[in-house]
Amino acid sequence: MSFTKVFVEELKSDFGDRFISSTFQHSEFTVNVKKDDLITVLTRLKEVYKFEQLIDVSGVDYLCYGEDEWKTHSATSSGFSRGVVHGELLHKEPNASKERFAVVYHLLSLSLNVRMRVKVHLTEADMMVPSVVEIWPSANWNEREAFDMFGIIFVGHPDLRRILTDYGFVGHPFRKDFPQSGHVEMRYDEKQKRVVYEPVEIDPRINTPKVIRQDNRYLSDDEK
Repeated sequence: MSFTKVFVEELKSDFGDRFISSTFQHSEFTVNVKKDDLITVLTRLKEVYKFEQLIDVSGVDYLCYGEDEWKTHSATSSGFSRGVVHGELLHKEPNASKERFAVVYHLLSLSLNVRMRVKVHLTEADMMVPSVVEIWPSANWNEREAFDMFGIIFVGHPDLRRILTDYGFVGHPFRKDFPQSGHVEMRYDEKQKRVVYEPVEIDPRINTPKVIRQDNRYLSDDEK
């Protein structure tokens, strides 16, 4: 079975204004909910609509969403118009939600063989969201990873601590403003006979990719 418009309308009618917004594309249903309604919505999806399995809990940082050197919504079928003029300002398609972070829950109904996605948006000033470990115990490590990488705090989690980085690690590596080289580097000091942390000495790299295809707009007058 796959998602149908009838099933989508049934969900939207049942949950009402608990669904802030929703999209139905490629036979997948995605909804946005308030964090105050999160536990109620997810519990009902599991118990009534048979979404027994939580596939993943992931964090998203929308800090630079829509800012790019490529026009992502207005490309032609050939794609050539996506190239930008050298020195052009970044094309901006601003994030309409104004909320920097989101927690995304990927659900699977084994009974119906359908998937859906539930999203909760968070502001940088309020990074707290209820834990869903009581609903799906498998969320334990997923929430710890989102806490470690993004700094999202899952209220009610039984053991919320870092899972991928070191105990003394500073910052959250998956945030868009986290430096690629990190804040500190570590090495073993022979004299002190222990691991020491020092400021990073690596120069930051530029992320803007080079244009590798042939394009006469990038040639000088002598080369044309």
